[in-house]
Amino acid sequence: MDKEKTINFAGAIVIFFLLLFVFFKFGPKIPLSIISQQKGEPFVVTGEGKVSVTPDIAVVNLGIEENGASLKQVQDSVNNKSRNLVDIVKRLGIGESDIKTTSYNIYPNYDYNLQPPKITGYRVSTNYQVKVKDFDKVNDILVKATESGANAVGNISFDINETTKNKKLQEAREEAVKKAKEKAEGLAKAAGISLGKIINISESQGGNYPGPTALMEKSGTGIINPDIQPGETELSVTVSLSYEIR
Repeated sequence: MDKEKTINFAGAIVIFFLLLFVFFKFGPKIPLSIISQQKGEPFVVTGEGKVSVTPDIAVVNLGIEENGASLKQVQDSVNNKSRNLVDIVKRLGIGESDIKTTSYNIYPNYDYNLQPPKITGYRVSTNYQVKVKDFDKVNDILVKATESGANAVGNISFDINETTKNKKLQEAREEAVKKAKEKAEGLAKAAGISLGKIINISESQGGNYPGPTALMEKSGTGIINPDIQPGETELSVTVSLSYEIR
């Protein structure tokens, strides 16, 4: 008799857990929010600091592209215009270290109406990235580059010099640490716990660099003068502090 009761009890347990599995597997989803703090684990809080700064560097992309039947003729033309373009940019006060060749490409042009397809000419392109530290020169560079034969001008982006960037990031870092400490103290007070020393700290950085606002206007001479507005960029630092719990 005792043996039969033991078997029935064991069977009931098996059925219970089987039904429990089916319920959680196929039954309605119940939202759960569980926060646990194990003894000895650090108490971690985060804080974010943000600062706004006006970019002081413009990065201008200038390119020359040509098509022709003879590869040598197209290359010679592009190379001559490229040298002229670089000379003009230098004469506007841009240092050689701030002029960077980013690409040089040669593409054959095919006539696909012929079988097999036949090369009918070539397309050659070269592109430069020019770093401009004086915003007053940006418009002159764009205009003079176009006049010298550059036919792929634009894609202007903005940056901040390293000294200013590091200074602003430090301001954001200090703000993030202050917010994290205030949050930790507030949570500890509400929970009735005592904070110990900070045993670990980590950070991550972010930035939102705006694109340019370019307004194309004609001057009295008929030349198109772009008006470049850098706007502001936001730098952010997120800090995580780990505390001992007393």
